[in-house]
Amino acid sequence: MTEKSDDIASITQEAPPRETLEILYQDDNLVAVNKPTGLLVHRSPIDRHETRFALQLLRNQLGRYVYPLHRLDKPTSGVLLFALSAEFAKAMGASFAQHAIDKRYLAVVRGHCPSEGVVDHPLKEEDKAPGQAFAEPQSATTTFRCLAHHQIEAAIETYPQSRYSLLELSPLTGRRHQLRRHMKHISHPIIGDAKHGRGRHNRYFAEHFDCPRLLLHSYISSFQHPLSGEKIMIQAPLDEAFSALLQRFSWSDAVPNRKQPQQ
Repeated sequence: MTEKSDDIASITQEAPPRETLEILYQDDNLVAVNKPTGLLVHRSPIDRHETRFALQLLRNQLGRYVYPLHRLDKPTSGVLLFALSAEFAKAMGASFAQHAIDKRYLAVVRGHCPSEGVVDHPLKEEDKAPGQAFAEPQSATTTFRCLAHHQIEAAIETYPQSRYSLLELSPLTGRRHQLRRHMKHISHPIIGDAKHGRGRHNRYFAEHFDCPRLLLHSYISSFQHPLSGEKIMIQAPLDEAFSALLQRFSWSDAVPNRKQPQQ
C-alpha cells in the first residue's frame, strides 16, 4: 500500500491571458486601435466560422460598449476608429459622409508604378446576395503616390526579374475593397491579395520573405475632432512581417511620418 505524502503539490492552472488590442489614441469620446491583419471588425455572414472580432475584443478590454465608425477588411491592418457613444458615432459619421477624414494606406504592389496618379473607376458592390447588389456601379476614386521601387532577381512570371512598388494610397470614396480592386484595375495588384491579386507573387512573398499577409496597412487617419475642433492625426506602426519586408527592400526610410512599434 502506498502512503500519501504530507506534502501535496498544489497545481493551479492559470487562465490564458486575455487578448488585447494596441490603443493608438483615446479620449472621452473616441478610441483608435491598431487592428492586426486577420481580424474581422465585427461578425459577418461572409465569414460565419470566425470567433474573434475587434469590436468584442475592445469591448472586453475597455469594459464598455464601443461603436465602430468604419470598416477595414479582415486581411488589412492599421488604424481602426471606434466611438464611445452613439451620439459621437453620429457626429463622426457626418465627417465620414462629408469625406472629411483623411485616410492613408501603405501598399506593396506588383510592377513599377508612376510617381503619382488618380484611379477614377466606378465599382459595383461585392459579396452581396443576388438581388441585393446595386444594379449600377457607384463612383469610386483613389489617389496614389509612389514612395519607392524595388526589383528582385526572380522569374516569377515572364521576365527574369520581378518589380514592385511601395505606394501611399488615399481613398476619396469608401467602396468595399476599393483599394484592392482599383490596384487590380490599373494592373498593379496588391501583394497578398488572394481575391484580386496574383497567386504566384503572393506565394513567393510568403515562401521567400516570410510575408504571407495582405500588404495593405492603414497607417494614418487625420481629421478635425467634431467636439473640440482639434486636428487629430493617428498613426499605426507596421507589424513585424511588413516592417521586415520594408527593411529587406531598403524601403524603411521611404515612409513619411513613420511611427515605430511600441517595445
